[in-house]
Amino acid sequence: MEKIKIGVSTCLLGENVRYDGGHQWDRYLTQTLGRYFEWLPVCPEVEYGLPVPREAMRLVGDPAAPRLVTIRSGIDHTAGMKTWAGGKLISLAKESLCGFIFKSKSPSSGMTAVKVYGDTGAPSRRGTGIFAGAFMAHFPLMPVEDDGRLHDPLLRENFIERVFVFHRWQVMMRKDFSFKDLEIFHRDHKLLMMSHSPKHLMKLGRITANHGKMPISQAASEYHRLLMEGLKLIATPKKQTNVLMHMLGYFKKHLTKDEKQELLDIIERYYQGALPLVVPVTMLSHYVRKFAEPYLEGQIYLNPHPAELMLRNHS
Repeated sequence: MEKIKIGVSTCLLGENVRYDGGHQWDRYLTQTLGRYFEWLPVCPEVEYGLPVPREAMRLVGDPAAPRLVTIRSGIDHTAGMKTWAGGKLISLAKESLCGFIFKSKSPSSGMTAVKVYGDTGAPSRRGTGIFAGAFMAHFPLMPVEDDGRLHDPLLRENFIERVFVFHRWQVMMRKDFSFKDLEIFHRDHKLLMMSHSPKHLMKLGRITANHGKMPISQAASEYHRLLMEGLKLIATPKKQTNVLMHMLGYFKKHLTKDEKQELLDIIERYYQGALPLVVPVTMLSHYVRKFAEPYLEGQIYLNPHPAELMLRNHS
């Protein structure tokens, strides 16, 4: 399988680039996700030109527009970092990235909840690192997360799911793109989107249904925006159960009364939190294969990411 290219804060790969000369090696990234992702490391502070080790920095001032300042000497690196980031983003745009994993709490690379020190000296946790903020503004549709938030099973699953969808979209856009391609993509991702946002699914459906009313480039742009916006919404047990029940409806004529009741019980136990999602999905996948249900056979929902990652094994 082609590895998916993901940007990542260099220190998370075990490189000694932090201000104190150390690293923040994340074994899950390198040993688990590394089987499927090709890493493109970025260390804003080193690439900007600062040495290792170096004086520590922090964000100060207004959380909406903080400055990046060294703690002891008070040197302001805000303008320099922003200038470097502008050039870096231009080069990253050529890399076909499908996501980025930032170092949490970093004044340059923190995605969210970074400390910002005001005049009183008491920090708020409403800041975003200088480079991370510039990256997210430049690539608003690209999946991003930080290493700390990836410890949350729901956020980890959501991020990786979005990465694989983003990659499939990129692959589709590499060839001569047509409305037929968009219709097929939409058909295959219907249940996946339903698990995140039925409202966005309806909006996406209207774009594919009214393809004659706008140029293909405009339709694709609007579709992609709504697609990634909807996928950011967490697939809750309630929404997942709605999808599972929808799939069950395809087997009403095939299942015995006992088989149907067994599946209903499993879905209910998932909804109550007694079983992980992988259990009802595995059973439904079995029936999809057994009865060769053509529509469900093509649904990305059944295999949105490699089963080896066990992202649906949490309850």
